[in-house]
Amino acid sequence: MKPKLTLKQIAKELEVSISTVSKALRDSPEIGEDTKLKIKAFAKLYNYKPNNIALSLKNRKTKTIGIIIPEIVHHFFTTVISGVEHVANEKGYNVLVCLSDNSFDKEVLNMEMLANGSTDGFIISLAKETMQKGDYHHLQEAINQGMPLVLFDRAVDEIICDKVIIDDIIGAGKATQHLIDIGCKNIGLISTVDYVSVGKLRTEGYLKTLQKNNFSINEANILKIEGMEYSDEEIQKFIIDKDLDGIFAVNEHFAISAIKAVLASGKKVPDDVSVIGFTDGELSKLFIPSLTVVSQHGTRMGEESARLLIEKLERNDLEDENYKTIIVETGLVKRDSTK
Repeated sequence: MKPKLTLKQIAKELEVSISTVSKALRDSPEIGEDTKLKIKAFAKLYNYKPNNIALSLKNRKTKTIGIIIPEIVHHFFTTVISGVEHVANEKGYNVLVCLSDNSFDKEVLNMEMLANGSTDGFIISLAKETMQKGDYHHLQEAINQGMPLVLFDRAVDEIICDKVIIDDIIGAGKATQHLIDIGCKNIGLISTVDYVSVGKLRTEGYLKTLQKNNFSINEANILKIEGMEYSDEEIQKFIIDKDLDGIFAVNEHFAISAIKAVLASGKKVPDDVSVIGFTDGELSKLFIPSLTVVSQHGTRMGEESARLLIEKLERNDLEDENYKTIIVETGLVKRDSTK
């Protein structure tokens, strides 16, 4: 299938700015007739069709930001929304939230719906299915048309835009190092499948820290779970079979399931097995024993995402390609699930 012509490509071919192309195609009086005719003729020759999402976004200002999150079950995403709302409301913006349910199709539909005159820009954490497919055409097309976009948490190198992330490798390293420091000798990892960027990076951090401490790498000590439709029995079998004395889980749900599995096997937490999770949610604080975690500081991630997006919106410059990546530092919160 022939790739769709973009404003950026027309501008490059005719050696003019993206802004000039956009204005010429909208019959702006700011553009001379000769330039306007040349641009329109080129667009017609190559059957250029404007992106309806981007047009609806650029033709009106709603003072509203759209957020698309992959799932609501994790407390982390609710803290990000809270941070976005805090900054957005201060700047006079409203916030609309959509849920992709980790579905590629729903993510694309959410973008189209929110951009249909409802919002001025997007803040997105990618769906698992989007990362599995490796299909980011809806995001790239929006960026090519000048649509402001910020990726947070689940970001990919293929998309060049503003991003707010944590250093997942360092965060996982802090968790694994803590388990080593308290005397754990056989440390297991409960992670996601590799196409989920955060799971892949946290697995890398776990492995690097074991190697740094001269631990042998045992792939059998790593359990990779496809989604949230897992069973406690799956985790229990993994823990019992491996005789683990330390467990690092890449989210708090996996960590709590691990604690339940340890207790069900007749062992104690943290006396026999220490457990660390990722994300400092309400479950981590209220569960007994309370969970030691790597905190992602979701509220701050939301605040930084909103600031980046609003900064772009208020400059309103189609030619601005100076993208930033903000890395929010993680912290280790020690509680009762580790010695």
